[in-house]
Amino acid sequence: MLIREIQLKDNKQIEKVIKDTFIEVGLPLKGTAFEDIETSKMFESYQGENEIYFVIEVNGEVLGGAGVKQLKEFKNEVCEIQKMYFSPIIRGKGYGKIIFEKCLQTAKELGYKKCYLESASVLKTAIHIYKKYGFKHLDKPLGNTGHYSCGVWMTKDL
Repeated sequence: MLIREIQLKDNKQIEKVIKDTFIEVGLPLKGTAFEDIETSKMFESYQGENEIYFVIEVNGEVLGGAGVKQLKEFKNEVCEIQKMYFSPIIRGKGYGKIIFEKCLQTAKELGYKKCYLESASVLKTAIHIYKKYGFKHLDKPLGNTGHYSCGVWMTKDL
């Protein structure tokens, strides 16, 4: 298992992981990362300042990933952990925890003061993990992510 920064060659594999997860779990396709333009060009979407996307590679195949990016409408203070999805092949093996911790550490290193994330209530295991790391529920979303179908919003001071 290797966690590394995304490369151009990873776009199709990580897009498949993301979209397959939506279909598998029955998440809404509209108003979510499923229809984001970024999802089909993940490498290009994480080349700006203070943003990064990590992938998990196992035996040469990208099987998951997560990224850190400034939250829209917030200037260098608040980041968002984005597009954290994993193939069923690697779920339950601790890789998600490793990449999540890497994202939180990277966010601190990039100088962010607060971390935000969005999720869906059906993803109970993920939400449980977020709570264990000190994330607190919000009553409404922050920023302008365009993900109007996400019903869980959480934040944490870094």
